[in-house]
Amino acid sequence: MAIRGFRLGIYVFKDVEIIDFAAPHGVFSVARRFDPELEAFLVADALRPVQAQAGFTVLPNYSFADRPAMDAFCIPGGFGTRQEIRNGRLHEFIRSQPVHTLLTSVCTGSWIYGQMGLLDGLPATSRKEPDRVEAMPPGKVPIDRLADIAPACRISRARVVDAGRIVTAGGIASGTELGFHLLRRAGYAEGLIGEVARVMEYHEAYKLYRDDLESYPSGAGTVT
Repeated sequence: MAIRGFRLGIYVFKDVEIIDFAAPHGVFSVARRFDPELEAFLVADALRPVQAQAGFTVLPNYSFADRPAMDAFCIPGGFGTRQEIRNGRLHEFIRSQPVHTLLTSVCTGSWIYGQMGLLDGLPATSRKEPDRVEAMPPGKVPIDRLADIAPACRISRARVVDAGRIVTAGGIASGTELGFHLLRRAGYAEGLIGEVARVMEYHEAYKLYRDDLESYPSGAGTVT
């Protein structure tokens, strides 16, 4: 078992989807029962309350100015990503991360990396099931919107796509699988990850989704 710990920073912003950020955070919360050196925390533009979808409000642990050390940074999806794709402060924060920090996303969070040009030449994914608005003209399914935002990206329909430094997960609940995969990337054994899933009463779903993965560990370069 890895014992050096692993720190996951999760970005929260106005109208972020609750499950998108809560699922990977929840996986790490349960995994800490097996290794207390694991840590997940919330990062926001500023150190003030953030209103997520449906009026759910969270208080971030760090702001961009704090520059917390992270092994991985996760951008969730949600309605607010439609503004975040042009958030220059977020883009600068991402580009400032050390090259060893993984850049990850859930659902439409991958749009931000696509807008920044970070998915060019790499595989990535986004949500594949539309809501009612997205399913009707002039709406667009999020994974198809990703193709428009990042035409040089190779769109994948896998639940989790590991392109090396950049790891993207598909739909709203796929943040759970992202959490498990980050434990794998941190060096934890499959037996321990399976135990985390068992404690969560998620073991059958874990077995079902575990191999819904595209992995290209040599595919990602540096962020410039």
